[in-house]
Amino acid sequence: MKGNNFVTHFTKLRKPMPTLSIGQFDIVYNSFSFAIAAMGAAFVFFILSRHTVAAEYQRVLLVGALIVGIAGYHYVRIFNSWSEAYVLSGGVYVATGVPFNEAYRYVDWLLTVPLLLVELIAVLSLSPQRRSSITLRLVIASALMIVLGFPGEVTLAIGPRLFWGAMSTIPFLYILYVLWRELGAMLTNESEQVRVLVRNLRLLLLASWGVYPIAYLLPLLNIDPALSLVGRQVGYSLADVVAKPAYGLLIYAIARVKTQLDQVEQFKAVPAEVAVR
Repeated sequence: MKGNNFVTHFTKLRKPMPTLSIGQFDIVYNSFSFAIAAMGAAFVFFILSRHTVAAEYQRVLLVGALIVGIAGYHYVRIFNSWSEAYVLSGGVYVATGVPFNEAYRYVDWLLTVPLLLVELIAVLSLSPQRRSSITLRLVIASALMIVLGFPGEVTLAIGPRLFWGAMSTIPFLYILYVLWRELGAMLTNESEQVRVLVRNLRLLLLASWGVYPIAYLLPLLNIDPALSLVGRQVGYSLADVVAKPAYGLLIYAIARVKTQLDQVEQFKAVPAEVAVR
């Protein structure tokens, strides 16, 4: 009974699902399908590629596979929920009365966003103390960012949506500070190639995460509710593809470069007579 009451309360908080044209429904439908395919392909790639990097970085690729695996599962659930929320009637898609479950997306972010940051820290050459400290702080901040954003996502009122959005922004800005200021100062032990890749990785993360607040604020703009819904779902989906598979590919590139540099150093350390043999 308590579970049913929660679902009823959650549903009441949601805005009514607007009527969509066939094109509007299909673009969201296809964006979810694209996200599922991207997550699945990335999962296979990270699993198969883990043996192309040194043993110490193989766990990093497994974390990457875990991230896209979790995301792929949730996108299947989101895809199914979207399909159940609408039915084609009279040449347009109308709401069936079955709620579209936005919570799947936030559960996914709650699991995967901390892992994205863990993945980055794990591939870098940091001391155990620094790695533990920065990982703990980033994981807590990322979890807070997601948890604080969810109440605003499900509310109808402008004030609470802005309030929770602002609250969620605080840990978001802290994460950016750590990634740019603290982590930047810790890259002195990395090669120039790795530093460039980390710079690109941080810019990619900033660009993809920058889409989320824009999509989050779309319902507050004086635009057609159907366009707002479509823009939010497509924006979230494309940002997830960039922030997970594409991000993971850059992590893989860092691991490959570090593996190759380690091999060069190992070769240099081999005595000349042994190398000739």
